[in-house]
Amino acid sequence: MADDSHDVRAPELRALQRRGRDDPEGLWADVASDLYWSERWDSVFESEGPGEFEWFTGGRTNMSYNAVDRHVEDGDGNRAALVFETGEREGNEVYTYTELQHEVERVAGMLRAFDVERGDTVTIYMPMCPEAVFAMLACARIGAIHSVVFGGFGAAALADRIELADAELLLTADVGYRNGDEVDLKAIVDRSLDEYEAAGDRIEDVV
Repeated sequence: MADDSHDVRAPELRALQRRGRDDPEGLWADVASDLYWSERWDSVFESEGPGEFEWFTGGRTNMSYNAVDRHVEDGDGNRAALVFETGEREGNEVYTYTELQHEVERVAGMLRAFDVERGDTVTIYMPMCPEAVFAMLACARIGAIHSVVFGGFGAAALADRIELADAELLLTADVGYRNGDEVDLKAIVDRSLDEYEAAGDRIEDVV
């Protein structure tokens, strides 16, 4: 038996790790039970061989609902849900769960207005800002796939990622801020789309 007398990990963490090793399905079933499921899973884990597996087979949930709506419904709408702090500009922002729910619903409505459907991919090329979080949660809400591209990437790298994701829509911002300087994100997007369309492809919309 291993001597864990000098193990600096908390007893609770050691117990959790032991259970994860000895009873992974039971552990993850308990964790998943803390989430909302519109349809409960039939089995926690199924495997048909190396690389062929599926978790929570038959289950249906929505991560946007779990992250936002259920907290509002539980009476925590006035609690802080998103705190944005920036060292680039003055002023921080705090959104309660109710405010976050409103913003996510608003962006989800915009995505639907642009005919984004379940399974479509949306590229998000934005600075670190609350709106990027709204966009990701809105995609999850309607079942779209979000492909986040780091705002520091240039036009060629962005074009590659749009192509690989086969994006239906691109969400961006006019500018970002890095080390106190403005970065013209919209100009980078325009150059990227010129390269993308020169290759014979076309993205449906940019917002």
